[in-house]
Amino acid sequence: MTEDLFGNLIPTPGKSGSLGDVTAHAPLAVRLRPRSLDEIVGQQHLLGPGSPLRRLAEGQPMSVFLWGPPGVGKTTIAAVISHSTGSRFVELSAVTAGVKEVRAEIDRARAELSRGKKTVLFIDEVHRFSKAQQDVLLPAVENRIVTLIAATTENPSFSVIAPLLSRSLLMTLNPLTKQDMAVLVDRALTDERGIRTPSGGEFTIEDDARSNLVQLGAGDARRVLTYVEEAAATAAAVGSDHITTEILSQAVDRATVRYDADGDQHYDVISAFIKSIRGSDVQAGLHYLARMIMAGEDPRFIARRLMILASEDIGMASPSTLQLCVSAAQAVAMIGMPEGRIILAHAVIACATAPKSNAVVSAIDAAQADVSRGRGGPVPAHLRDAHYASAKDYGHGVDYLYAPNFPHSVAPQQYLPDDLIDAAYYIPTDHGHEAQVRERLAAIENLLGRSDQDVLKALEEERADRELL
Repeated sequence: MTEDLFGNLIPTPGKSGSLGDVTAHAPLAVRLRPRSLDEIVGQQHLLGPGSPLRRLAEGQPMSVFLWGPPGVGKTTIAAVISHSTGSRFVELSAVTAGVKEVRAEIDRARAELSRGKKTVLFIDEVHRFSKAQQDVLLPAVENRIVTLIAATTENPSFSVIAPLLSRSLLMTLNPLTKQDMAVLVDRALTDERGIRTPSGGEFTIEDDARSNLVQLGAGDARRVLTYVEEAAATAAAVGSDHITTEILSQAVDRATVRYDADGDQHYDVISAFIKSIRGSDVQAGLHYLARMIMAGEDPRFIARRLMILASEDIGMASPSTLQLCVSAAQAVAMIGMPEGRIILAHAVIACATAPKSNAVVSAIDAAQADVSRGRGGPVPAHLRDAHYASAKDYGHGVDYLYAPNFPHSVAPQQYLPDDLIDAAYYIPTDHGHEAQVRERLAAIENLLGRSDQDVLKALEEERADRELL
């Protein structure tokens, strides 16, 4: 047995792991790993009577995907099920294992099954497996050669092939609640497998220190147990068996920001960031910006998303906001971090407080929708290219009206193809600068031969039709 980077015991390939293969020197998170489903803290939505996990632990054959953030019990659940069913427990990490290792374990599982011994194959970080590696698992899952328990911190819908996902049950694990975390802290201090003072007694803890530990753990069991262990070691070093807030602050300088730049946290935080700014909540926008900065997110990525937002969600309601975001992106590229954070905050505040309009993105979406449906006949003859000698023979450019020669530089002629003559893609709102654009558009349409009342009515009808769609 060896340990991974988190101190978890990794069974040697081909050998059965067990919940008893833990030494007194193993990390606290490993020593306190539950030995049965009843000892698991949290995830009660998956552990009730008759639940899939209960049935799996009772021997009902099925393969499952466990999707959830770090430290919520994915590895623990796999080990407990293996122990409950008397199966071999084989753990592979998708970070280090390849097709060769997967096939070798499936062959061993087939041999063991012929002798009456089932195998639980636990694959951690399964989203890191390529399509070819995932394909190798299909026959083993379909023929129940192994009970596959795969863990992932990313949405399996995006990272796991559909045939494998359709043959398995997907279970979503939630971050542990504050009550769950408090149970873990108390268990660490009182359980016989937990921490002990140098004299063999139990550590005690201040209420405030316990509350801080729960807060610092942020729903991650492994993290909070690591902090408890460090705090106890610090207390022992100063000759105390009582963990105070001062001792805890020495042991844990600050809470690490849980943010996986390659996984769901990346997408979830940037999604919340954009949606907060779109909703004009400047405080939330700054919060999510701070989370991304503290997690080491590429500031150029943040700047690119702000430029997109400036057109998609603000658009002509405040056309200068796009210019500001472009300038911010250029400034961040030139200056770098940490000063770039100020420039990004400037852009976030400007975007969040700007008037909002999605008329620009709605306009291009509607125009593309017409094109994709095959609408858009030949270009009107008077608008076609007429720079070559024989163009007039085909009627190209004939009767074209040169706009600068007309009042307000608006020439009253047909510009759209015949089948789109009444199309209205851009429908300005009355927000910010776009209210002025709305008035100007009505005047332009009037110069093109349509009354401003007809234009506004057509625009409102078009807007209503889009909302119905």
